[in-house]
Amino acid sequence: MKNRRLVLAARPEGLLIKPTDFRMEEVELPLLKNGEFLIKVLFLSVAPVMKFYMQDGAGIEAPMQFGDTMRGRGVGEVIESKNKDFQIGDIVQGKCGWQEYKVCDGTPYHMMYKVKQRKVPYSTALGVLGMTGFTSYFGLYHIGKLKAGENVLVSAATGGVGSNVGNLAHIKGSRAVGLASTDEKCRLLTEKLGYIGAINYKTENVSERIDHFFPEGIDVYFDNVGGEILDIALGKIRRYARVVLCGRISQYEHKQDNSQYDLKNWYRLGLNRAKMQGFFIYDFEAQFDKAEKEMVQWIEDGQLTYQEDILEGLENMPVALNRLFEKKNIGKQLVKIA
Repeated sequence: MKNRRLVLAARPEGLLIKPTDFRMEEVELPLLKNGEFLIKVLFLSVAPVMKFYMQDGAGIEAPMQFGDTMRGRGVGEVIESKNKDFQIGDIVQGKCGWQEYKVCDGTPYHMMYKVKQRKVPYSTALGVLGMTGFTSYFGLYHIGKLKAGENVLVSAATGGVGSNVGNLAHIKGSRAVGLASTDEKCRLLTEKLGYIGAINYKTENVSERIDHFFPEGIDVYFDNVGGEILDIALGKIRRYARVVLCGRISQYEHKQDNSQYDLKNWYRLGLNRAKMQGFFIYDFEAQFDKAEKEMVQWIEDGQLTYQEDILEGLENMPVALNRLFEKKNIGKQLVKIA
């Protein structure tokens, strides 16, 4: 059986990756060894960190070498198995890489988790019911320690993580306002994704609009972008506020030239006895099952809606990754492989 895969051909330069940064290969799949199983990849996910896997490993993984299959999470079906823990027909999500088939040995490195729910599409295992959704859930509830009646501000609110936070805040009896880059995205926030208000940071005065929605200030700021927007939000925090550091996509392009934005309002953390904390989603691994069960129930009950942005075809993986940096994606960016 043949396997198509995208391998690293060049290091990316500039904000966007180029088609020539990858090479499409077709290789013969090896016979399974004892303990291995074969996954047919259904969907692949993209995330901003993938660009830095290509450059230096992002401080998380070993740097990729030329000819390596591009790293990335996927969801797929087990179609052959010599591993007693994974049966034919199991749906799994984990480190699949940018390819049509994945041979896996089930060791912890591959982070393969069985998708237990059968009530919503399997694509959700990479979005609202996967690491993206769990990031929203644990970021807001455990790091943000959200309480009923609080004011929540979310940047990149139509992105994969941000698109879940509005409804999750509403479920707990809080009010969320989201920032987005177009009027279309702002409408999506208030019409579908549980936000009570939206701010177009491209055309509106962000500081004035925050004051309009939350004149008394922000209790939880869920940050996905860093930079100037983070600085503005720090200027609006209330006493005992929590700032959740989830992403910093606005600063990724400045990583190598040391021109990252310097925060000016950081002192307000001390002034307001507030907290600003980053987190790593796999620290919550033991609680993933609980989160999945709760979120599936909320989806069934109509309390939690989700937004997916799906392209088709392995060859469109580079396009999908660039859409994140171009701010074109609306919801969780995925690519359907099979």
